[in-house]
Amino acid sequence: GGVDAIVFTAGIGEHSALVRKGIVEGCAWMGLGLDEAANGRNAPTISTPASDVQALVIPTDEERVIAEQSIALLGGYP
Repeated sequence: GGVDAIVFTAGIGEHSALVRKGIVEGCAWMGLGLDEAANGRNAPTISTPASDVQALVIPTDEERVIAEQSIALLGGYP
């Protein structure tokens, strides 16, 4: 029925306030507003409280996920 949140992860998503700002500003049509101060400090939530859609910054560990999925694919640990 719609979008609840936009999530920024990984290197650029977690650490580039400029990239996040451009994307969030491009999504203003869906009721998403940027909290500039929160974005500047890489806060977990960078959308304004009045936003219809949340913008979140969530750290990831891609290497761990790749390792876990590889181990599972190979049948687990020996």
